[in-house]
Amino acid sequence: MVKSLVQGLLVLGLLFGLTLGVTAQSGPKVRVVIVQPLSHKSLDQIRDTIVAELKASGRDFEIVTQNAHGDTSSLATLFQNARSKGVDIVVPIATPAAQSAKAVFGGTNTPIVFAAVSNPVAAGLTGEDSQNITGVSNSIPSAKIVQLVTDFQPHSKKLGFLYTSSETNSVSTIKAAKEFCDKNHIAYAEASIASATELAPALNNLLGKGVDALYTGNDNTIAAAMPAYTDLAYAKGVPIYCGADSMVADGGLATIGVDYVQLGKQVAALVLKVAQGAHPAALPYETLSDYAKFVNLQAAARLNLTLSPEVLHGYRVLVEKDGVSHFGK
Repeated sequence: MVKSLVQGLLVLGLLFGLTLGVTAQSGPKVRVVIVQPLSHKSLDQIRDTIVAELKASGRDFEIVTQNAHGDTSSLATLFQNARSKGVDIVVPIATPAAQSAKAVFGGTNTPIVFAAVSNPVAAGLTGEDSQNITGVSNSIPSAKIVQLVTDFQPHSKKLGFLYTSSETNSVSTIKAAKEFCDKNHIAYAEASIASATELAPALNNLLGKGVDALYTGNDNTIAAAMPAYTDLAYAKGVPIYCGADSMVADGGLATIGVDYVQLGKQVAALVLKVAQGAHPAALPYETLSDYAKFVNLQAAARLNLTLSPEVLHGYRVLVEKDGVSHFGK
């Protein structure tokens, strides 16, 4: 009888242990809010990738996505609503959202895992008052972009930089590109806009300064206005180089820059670590693990620009199948 009792207790112990193991692995429901300042292909790719990765992880996530639809003043309200309702992890996409998230959740125990912040230091997301913040930066190699222009247009004499003055991410990217040009004696002109309504006059002013190539980094306002941007520039025969694959897919000529699907995967991996108990302070923010090369031959055709196989080597080319555009491997 004692033997049977011991065996029974062992079985119960094993069952109890297994139950604890499953609970520890799956964990309680984790409430995540993902907030973006507006919709365009890059930000939507990040959001969709994060959601897909979290759902595929096996953890029990309750995911809410929010969009300010271009009204950055409403970001604070979105985060305040999330805080009042209760949330376990906050995922702001892009610099304005990350800064707003810090304003609402900074100094609390709620972790913030940002996505696509070009310069986290300049954005104020690091330091002693940011112990609950980590994430993935989409800082892009400006020097390589300038070299890309030289590869595609070896006779280019003057670059034009167009960016949104209120976007810290875009300003820092162009600043790095200008510093590279200054060191290498490359001529350039610049123009900034406060909103998309200023794009046409700013671009016309820039084109009037004799630029023969344009570069815009990971700029959310301009990314959302790529059709108008490319129509105006290409009518003058001036190529546009970009900071993201999605901007190339929307009409830009080429980039060595951010693969936003890869960025979304890195962000999701950080969210999973936090959900498993890691503290953001122990997870320094990451940069993109790899950059990619993308080219839009339809844009090249609009510009009557011939690119040799040697120049195109290593680039993923935009192709269209069944009415859907995507980059080939």
